[in-house]
Amino acid sequence: MKTEPTPDIAWRDLVQLSSAEKFWELVLSLPWLALSLWLYDAGWWWLGALASFYFFLTGLRQSHNAQHYALGLPRPWQDVVLFVLSVLMLSSMHAVQVTHLHHHRHCLEDEDVEGATARKCWWRTLLEGPLFPARLHLAAWRLGTRRQRRWIAAEVVAAGVGVGMVLGVWRGAALCWHVAAMLLGECFTAFFAVWSVHHDCAARDIGRTQRGAWITTLSYSMFFHVEHHLYPAVPTGHLAELARRLDAVAPQFQKRRVLQSDLITNSA
Repeated sequence: MKTEPTPDIAWRDLVQLSSAEKFWELVLSLPWLALSLWLYDAGWWWLGALASFYFFLTGLRQSHNAQHYALGLPRPWQDVVLFVLSVLMLSSMHAVQVTHLHHHRHCLEDEDVEGATARKCWWRTLLEGPLFPARLHLAAWRLGTRRQRRWIAAEVVAAGVGVGMVLGVWRGAALCWHVAAMLLGECFTAFFAVWSVHHDCAARDIGRTQRGAWITTLSYSMFFHVEHHLYPAVPTGHLAELARRLDAVAPQFQKRRVLQSDLITNSA
């Protein structure tokens, strides 16, 4: 697939994370997890669901950075981060890593398993959402190396044991709500993490992006997707600065936004 040439801008200085930034990225999701469990335990399930949403979102950010080994840690430690998130989010993050890196190599091409959902209409993406995680795991098992398969198997087993312990042994209401929220989040991943940032993108567009302080804050910078595809080594926390530099030399890359009037108008 022919894409727009990558602009020649300074970006390598954005790859490095300070010690404070590394700590922030590692603990990013923990306050939301603790808050969601506390709210569920207090019986405020509607607020707990909101906290779970942000735990899932920040967990995706952590996982995404670790998948690209962009957390500023030795690679083995980032594999551990993926394992822990797999147990907490009930999906093998090493499986997601395999299909996501494949997506970067074949963005929106026929063999792009992850990006295939972007070619569908919005309602079909939502309808088929529960099938998306299974398709990714099966594709990852097919595409992955022996080492990656070992991680995938370990994560699937660990997550399954965790769910079994919650439902069969601990049976705490807060943990049950957490399991339900994570399973629901996995069902919506295809829409929010793939379709929203790639739908209606032509061959040269790669993906969508977003501008504005509020949406950047509320989305934890997860909508700077075209910037991520152009410079995947840059951690999510530095994508806003990367976007600023990109706008100065290649403003055409910001023409397709995640939140714009054609949000639900892509063709079937």
